[in-house]
Amino acid sequence: MKQMFKHSVFLLILILQMSAGCAARLDLTQDTAFHVYTSDRSDDTLINWFAPVFGVHHYGTAHNRIGMPEAQPGDQIIINPDVPVIFYETHSFTAENGVYTNLIYRVHFQEVPFSLVPFYITYGKNPGLFVIITLNSDHNPVLVTTVGTCGCYLSIIPTTFLHEEAYPDNWDKHTTLKVYGERLPPFLDFEKTNNARLLISVRPDVHRVMDLVIISDNEHKSAYQNRHVTSRLIHMEYLKKIPINGHETSFFHEKGWLKGFVKDSIKPWEMLLLSWISLDLFVGSDKVYGNTEETGNPFYTSLKPWNRNASDMNNFAEFLKFWGWNL
Repeated sequence: MKQMFKHSVFLLILILQMSAGCAARLDLTQDTAFHVYTSDRSDDTLINWFAPVFGVHHYGTAHNRIGMPEAQPGDQIIINPDVPVIFYETHSFTAENGVYTNLIYRVHFQEVPFSLVPFYITYGKNPGLFVIITLNSDHNPVLVTTVGTCGCYLSIIPTTFLHEEAYPDNWDKHTTLKVYGERLPPFLDFEKTNNARLLISVRPDVHRVMDLVIISDNEHKSAYQNRHVTSRLIHMEYLKKIPINGHETSFFHEKGWLKGFVKDSIKPWEMLLLSWISLDLFVGSDKVYGNTEETGNPFYTSLKPWNRNASDMNNFAEFLKFWGWNL
């Protein structure tokens, strides 16, 4: 059994490296279709002030644009790429060294398109991204967490405001983070930049986080002239009350085996290749984020079945402890 699991893990790593490696070879340096999704900062609330800027490549392709979930007959859900929306909510949690607030931002795309070369293992509809900015009691950002709305491709990045004792053992601020083929900064400096904004660069097609950069408000406005997409900030409660024909429906399945999953978000390649390794038939499908006891669906961030509860992001304090952070 152990030998079979080792072979399975090797196969998984090979598949993911092949997928990520092919994506990394795309030349995006001259992409004139790079657009930034920006929310209005005129309302001086924490949610507005810290809202990240999402940069998307190949903006002219519909599935690369951030959109609005809409309901269709038959209780189907699609993402409308012509209505840019960033969803948000806040959660507070208590850790060993204090009380913290998570500012949670969620965006969705139409699909990861079908492709064999490069191989997109995450092929399927309605994928999304979370960006979570963790504030300390002084409302300073101490951590930035990015993860797919399926719980995959997790990164946790510290900032200048996080004390050294909270870092995982052997963390190196000068060594690039490697997240399944992407190379991300190991540290974010919010203090050197006036009116700092977090720019999240999103890889086309697969919608992976490919870079995080701190820029100033003025810099971001001048650098991307005529390529700004004004995006509404809408509370995540909307996702449970999407209008259709005078009624409302949820973005998520509310009962049955698929309870807590985004409708129409089954990922066939991940189901075929990874479900028996993870012991989860719906591995790779996008999820609700909230209370596991209410949703019945843990937002786990480790494929190993025995880590399902410990890596559940719904319990953020324990989730951070599992990944070595000592807040």
